[in-house]
Amino acid sequence: MLDRLESLTRVPLRIAATNLHRLLKTFWFFRRPRTLGAHAVALTPDEKIVLVKLRYALGWRLPGGGRKGEEDPREAVLRELEEEIGLTSHGEVQFACELMERPDVKRDTASLLIVRDVEYKPRWSLEVEAVTEARLGALPANMSPRALKWIERVRPML
Repeated sequence: MLDRLESLTRVPLRIAATNLHRLLKTFWFFRRPRTLGAHAVALTPDEKIVLVKLRYALGWRLPGGGRKGEEDPREAVLRELEEEIGLTSHGEVQFACELMERPDVKRDTASLLIVRDVEYKPRWSLEVEAVTEARLGALPANMSPRALKWIERVRPML
């Protein structure tokens, strides 16, 4: 039943999410907000990296998202993993680095964390279209350039 719902809503949801994202980008162009983010290099027990495909953006990406002002990056990344991939358990959470980014004209400080021994059960989501796993040496061809840059940045720690 869930597969049928997903197949019926995939295209309309992608169109709606993409258009909403374009509208937000216009707003951000004029406002130039300062945002905080937390993203995970989420590794399964067999050392595969967990990636997400968002409905409003192209390419496979690291799971993650916004972080509230005083929210601890570790708490934020675990919350995002639960929302985006259905995180059920995890091992060590290691702070890797903070990166200054300018996505969509925003001023973004992105905390990048390594979360080991991730177990999850994907569930249907308005935001996330698909979840996959890949070996670090065999990432999908259609990776987001930002995700590739972030993975390379923390590769020595993996």
